[in-house]
Amino acid sequence: MPCPSVAAASPRPSPPPRGAILRGGDPYRIDGTPFDSAEEAWFWSLQAEDAKAAGARVVAGRGLVQRPCEPADVMRAVDRLYRSRALLRDHLHVLAHYGRRLSAPDPERFREQRAHGLWGEAFDRLTPILRDKGIVR
Repeated sequence: MPCPSVAAASPRPSPPPRGAILRGGDPYRIDGTPFDSAEEAWFWSLQAEDAKAAGARVVAGRGLVQRPCEPADVMRAVDRLYRSRALLRDHLHVLAHYGRRLSAPDPERFREQRAHGLWGEAFDRLTPILRDKGIVR
């Protein structure tokens, strides 16, 4: 028989996503401005990873705008989709190529039409995951 005081207690809120920036007295509150779109989050994380590869030190909370995640969180979400076969290698090539260009493929250009379709598929799968984590509005 459970203890009455334990049974009457309110359930504990779920912990924040891993890698979240926490501030203040509430350990379950995430500070930072969410991205307006998953594309914006992708461009930001790819730029940060490229800067890190070039030798820059990426430190949480040092940017002009506080974000609710770290660049690796977005990369981890893409990696998880790839490992679960929701994204194909072609999706990753398109995300990397156009992400470094900081622009989505143009559907009006004949050579970018297939890439535009892959780009849309990738973000259709990535956006709900980032939204659930509080990274995207």
